[in-house]
Amino acid sequence: MANFNLLVPPQAVPPFIEVPTPPDPSMQQLWDVTAHKAFAFFWNETSPITGLTRDRARNLLHGDCEPYDVASIASTGYMLSALAVGVERSWIDRSAAAARALTTLRFASERLPHHHGFFPHFVDIHTGQRVWKSEFSSIDTALLIVGALAAGQYFGSEIARSAEALYAGIDWRWMQGRRGRAPTAVMLKMGWKPKTGFSKFRWQHYDEASLLYLSALGSAPQNSLHGSLWDQWGQGEALLEGFECGQGEALLEGFAIPGRPGPLFWAQMTPAYYSLQGLRDGSGRDWWKLWADTHRAHHAYCARNPQRYPPHLEPLWGISACDRPPSRPGRPIRYRAQRPVDGANDGTIAPTAALASLTFLPEIADRTLHDLFTYYEGAAWGRYGFANAINPVQGWFDTDVIGIDLGMMLLAIENHRSGLIWRLTASHPATRKALTAAGFHKAG
Repeated sequence: MANFNLLVPPQAVPPFIEVPTPPDPSMQQLWDVTAHKAFAFFWNETSPITGLTRDRARNLLHGDCEPYDVASIASTGYMLSALAVGVERSWIDRSAAAARALTTLRFASERLPHHHGFFPHFVDIHTGQRVWKSEFSSIDTALLIVGALAAGQYFGSEIARSAEALYAGIDWRWMQGRRGRAPTAVMLKMGWKPKTGFSKFRWQHYDEASLLYLSALGSAPQNSLHGSLWDQWGQGEALLEGFECGQGEALLEGFAIPGRPGPLFWAQMTPAYYSLQGLRDGSGRDWWKLWADTHRAHHAYCARNPQRYPPHLEPLWGISACDRPPSRPGRPIRYRAQRPVDGANDGTIAPTAALASLTFLPEIADRTLHDLFTYYEGAAWGRYGFANAINPVQGWFDTDVIGIDLGMMLLAIENHRSGLIWRLTASHPATRKALTAAGFHKAG
């Protein structure tokens, strides 16, 4: 077994990355520094020994602080794809980035606990051992894999082979939680725990699971799932909160959105990797338009509620899953998903979610970035960019950043600039297989 203390010699590891903010930055400079700071999180908060990336970190602008010891496999997946961005932007040397990717993939293959190819949601960053009794997670494993495959396509060689081996080892049919392994149309379970077995919940309603199902549909024949699962996922949502629904769609602020109103990251996780522009699936759904209209609907909802989302050039917006203010003094900060539904939000927004709208609403994203920096730099801007969450009406500003949110934003920025991650994902044979299984075809 490899000695992981020797995988990356200390002299090969660049020092802690600090990204200064230029005085009076132009819009281009502001996007540059926002992306660079997000990348710095993935470099600085990844163990050079295990290659695992922290779930979250303190966002102090200056000085050191006690680091968190918990890594997430989803954050680690975003780190792997971020390495390609870092090399392309000359933020990191290619050989150092490749060594980091190889460290991660070797550790995942040889040391990280797994069950039928699925990994625990949260692990100790130093040992890889499962923590918090977390589930062996289907969606978080998928996020690790898509990041690994993107890194493999970029760096090639052993990195590509290691990523392929992890992907081939995932038994998607087992995660259907039933006896027998024929590829029947049974929706995937959300996770599994050693003592209690499978979660009682399945990925069956519209949410971020589009990435999960595309990963499963493109996998090795012995493990891949039935294409009809894509048609069933997110279809036939019940009427919720009085919203007018069609076949698998809801009407929010005059826009047709998929399924039901949810946090903004539902419309950002999959398009960070898969570009579905100009395509429709086998049921005729234009996901790119549905995701774009989800962003428009979120923006319109916040504009209609200025008492919670104060306007500047743009309304404050970005209702998603993020940290939230304590319910009362002395209580802990809570990480929760919010929705653009009256009574289901409190004025807290995730800046990263608003900025990841660059994929779909670039002009609004520009104005949003201007507002966030102009009005909240002093309270919410730190070592890794904007804090995970802010609630100016309550006078509350988070002190942390969270890896998966920085990851979605960083990939959105890079895709808008160069399409890098989209090209890497599209170049993998599993993508064509998955899109074919889901019936994707050119619209029109």
